[in-house]
Amino acid sequence: MLAEETAVLPFLNGVRPLVRYPQKRPLIRLTTRPPQLETPFEVFDESLLTPNDAFFVRYHLTNSPPRADLLQPDKFRLTVKGKVATPLTLSVEELRTRFENAEVTAVNQCAGNSRGFFQPRVQGGQLGHGAMGCARWRGVRLADLLKAAGPDTGAKQVVFNGLDTPLVPQTPDFLKTLAVDQALEPGILLAFEMNGEPLPWLNGYPLRLVVPGHYGTYWVKHLHEITVLDEPSKGFWMDPGYRIPDEPCGAIEPGTTPKRTVPITRFNVRSFITHLPSGTTLKAGKATELRGIAFDDGHGIREVLVSADGGRSWRAAELGREVDRYAFRGWTLPFTPDRAGKLTLIAKATNRLGQSQPMEPLWNPSGYMRNCVEPVEVDVL
Repeated sequence: MLAEETAVLPFLNGVRPLVRYPQKRPLIRLTTRPPQLETPFEVFDESLLTPNDAFFVRYHLTNSPPRADLLQPDKFRLTVKGKVATPLTLSVEELRTRFENAEVTAVNQCAGNSRGFFQPRVQGGQLGHGAMGCARWRGVRLADLLKAAGPDTGAKQVVFNGLDTPLVPQTPDFLKTLAVDQALEPGILLAFEMNGEPLPWLNGYPLRLVVPGHYGTYWVKHLHEITVLDEPSKGFWMDPGYRIPDEPCGAIEPGTTPKRTVPITRFNVRSFITHLPSGTTLKAGKATELRGIAFDDGHGIREVLVSADGGRSWRAAELGREVDRYAFRGWTLPFTPDRAGKLTLIAKATNRLGQSQPMEPLWNPSGYMRNCVEPVEVDVL
């Protein structure tokens, strides 16, 4: 494979092929079956909205994505069943026309985003920082659909199932669960559009769950079945899958085993410098503009501080307009290096609750929720 057809992620065994899939520009391939594709990091400096053709792809089951014939409008139906007064079966067009449409601009981030940087190394896909993206999602409110179905008084959980399936019956189907009270929150959507266009095939066409502020494991793609239960679900992908240590920040001592675990849920605070990759050369005395993004679980970003000396001193960046409290928030900072040598640039975001980023990486055995400051090493001549 030619060098220009690869990406090199900055950790052990980080050489990856750049590949094209339908409706996608060249993306970084982690696995082929199922397809797992990472967004090249330079894309995040192009726009606060991640283009559909550059949006990352994450599947769990071998038979993914589903066969195209199952997704055609004349065949695809969403069913709502279980402990409800009125079971429903609807096409996407019926959803679109029978219920009020709504939009949210929100980040979708894989729980294992940045896993490749964990030390000690952990099992799972060795991802760089590109298993995230921000899009404008349009659909109908899950709450409106559930209210039309009428959950029973004793209903406790709602289970979501997509059309992707395992290769062998011993592999658990990918099912995700929300408590009924949470499912009735108005911000959760059943989305059929992404950035003003129908969902791409690899991002959930024709319908996906959008759970703003929550990790992408809850954003079920190709959603075709919603089941209301009057008892807790025992699905593998809720327990033991996708759990973190029941400790502050979901972290434990590197290399140890948690005593108790809880399901992963909401994002923590993150920020990135987007336009200067490590190894960039700057010129002493020449002005430049540092740019980046920050986001959290929906409380909103209060400030971004930037350091050019590894955290010994800080300057406040200028925040861009808040498009949506769940979206990427852009930031900029004029910067002129005053001397030659190596510099370590870092950005640290704080949200409106006062939650911020640790200076050192936190660790858990699944490689979830990395949110430490991410250093960018530059050479000044």
